[in-house]
Amino acid sequence: MDIEARAHADHAAALRLWLRLLTCTQLVERAVRTALREQFDTTLPRFDLMAQLERAPQGLKMNELSRRMMVTGGNVTGITDQLVAEDLVERHSVEGDRRAFLVRLTAAGRASFADMAQAHEGWIVQAFGDLSAKDMATLHKLLGRVKETASTIELTEAASALQAP
Repeated sequence: MDIEARAHADHAAALRLWLRLLTCTQLVERAVRTALREQFDTTLPRFDLMAQLERAPQGLKMNELSRRMMVTGGNVTGITDQLVAEDLVERHSVEGDRRAFLVRLTAAGRASFADMAQAHEGWIVQAFGDLSAKDMATLHKLLGRVKETASTIELTEAASALQAP
């Protein structure tokens, strides 16, 4: 049973919509994880780290990678160690900061990521394949409004407003 199936008709429409969004996200993510593993023998966290480095050709410090990926430094270190061993990324010390390391894609890493990114884009296009261009534009616009609202509200206030008479 997926998360959405837990919603009932008597739940607020916003709750049912949230559960639908969450379910869709989980289904697409699961398909992407499986495809990355089967087609590229890699994981989504490795793909995500390489994507961050692809956007920063000059490289990123480990702590910046951790911040951008919203994971612990230990997670980034483990993934980076694997990618260094496979010659997909290189790690360099930062002059003037003995504790910091700069990580960037190697040429092999850039080529490998380019292949994965192209396939990834195709998988995402496929996931939205039943939507027309107009449907996608409308959904994008509506979700943009949700994003704007969600980034500015205090959820504790919203919850107490629901309980007010």
